[in-house]
Amino acid sequence: MLNGLRRVFQIPELKSKIFLTILLLAVCRIGSFIPVPGINGEIAVSFFRHATGGSQNLFQMVDIFSGGAFSQMTVIALGVTPYISASIIMQLLVALMPSLQREMKENGDIGKRKINRWTRFLTVILSFLQSALFAKYALQINLSRPGIVASELLDITMFGVPWLFYLVTIFAMTTGTMFLMWIGEQITEKGIGNGISLIICLGILSQIPTAMGLVVQQLNLDSQEAGQMNFSSILVLMTIFVFVTIATILVIQGHRRIPLQHARRVVGRREVQGGTSYIPLKVNYAGVIPVIFATALLMFPATLGTFVGKGNWLGEVANWLSPGSALHLILFIALIIFFTYFWTATQFRPDQIASDMKKNGAFIPGVRQGKPTQEYLESTMNRITLLGAVFLALIAVLPTMVGRILGVSQTISYFFGGTALLILVGVVLDTMKQIESHLLMKKYDGFMKKGRARGF
Repeated sequence: MLNGLRRVFQIPELKSKIFLTILLLAVCRIGSFIPVPGINGEIAVSFFRHATGGSQNLFQMVDIFSGGAFSQMTVIALGVTPYISASIIMQLLVALMPSLQREMKENGDIGKRKINRWTRFLTVILSFLQSALFAKYALQINLSRPGIVASELLDITMFGVPWLFYLVTIFAMTTGTMFLMWIGEQITEKGIGNGISLIICLGILSQIPTAMGLVVQQLNLDSQEAGQMNFSSILVLMTIFVFVTIATILVIQGHRRIPLQHARRVVGRREVQGGTSYIPLKVNYAGVIPVIFATALLMFPATLGTFVGKGNWLGEVANWLSPGSALHLILFIALIIFFTYFWTATQFRPDQIASDMKKNGAFIPGVRQGKPTQEYLESTMNRITLLGAVFLALIAVLPTMVGRILGVSQTISYFFGGTALLILVGVVLDTMKQIESHLLMKKYDGFMKKGRARGF
């Protein structure tokens, strides 16, 4: 491991990428401590602690994804959730609009630039909407907890509406979200790893000390009375932690090998004998992207409903979609399976693979080249994708179910083996792959000599 780290910092290009990534992520953390002008962050945090009540509700889910910025009402309180929601909408539009599909195939670079431009524009719209509702919600809680909003901003009104407070909140939060989006794109382009995933991962990591403090608090070690948790519960949670980590690695890294046979071919003036190789088809081609998409998609309508308040249909939707409810679990599993298939269908190109195989004189034993090869790859990928999607969904909801059985706070079980752990492991694996690819290009053995996942 130490030799691997030494080799990493011996490559100037890779070292600069890593330092740039760390620097940009540090800037993200600084933004989580800058409150919106006119907001008292300390009073806001105390209100959210009282509102959560120690359970995993919507407030804590949003706060975890934003790295604690949501509870403090900072400029990056919305996090990257609007960008993820915009990306989901654009991916669906590409799948439903044949003209966009045709443009993506014929002019890949131009099509990607157009999709990225529309995604940014949609992110601004969603950020405006969510920040406006956030400002409305802040005014509501200011009635019960005066002092959260500065009175100077509330004094300037028009038609009974504090327009200056709305204006400041909307522009501050929208700018914060766009800044995070820009940082994510810079990390992806010039740094190491996927920028948006790393920002989410950083937010989750920043909340782990809070979860560990809650564990110590619920053990009640300073008193003779029994706490809400005991050491047997911690043992079970640690076992789940190890199981989820191993299972996530196996699902993300596992692949099925499709054997290939190469015909004889002429290279220059010599005839080269045919050989054998294989095509690695990933069990979970989408990685942890389905988990991120499913979580963000469920949080978006629930967040709107919570901000609007009770007494309307959006408020009822927020109650139905609260984390831990039966409807939330069912939709969460269904969305993970859907996005796993959806992402695989948009990224996996069996027609291109079959065409390249035919050009290179390769074929799958017992399968004819061309269309039969494409159909064989599609059917095989559909079968293993179902296995990976179901397994990923079960891993995501297992801690919630175990937490209910043990009576453990879902905030704790969420960190010991749920969506947060899935995202953390997936992002770490993806980043390590990119680092290892840089090492292999420089003729090193890679970051890890042992423990590489093998296909099955």
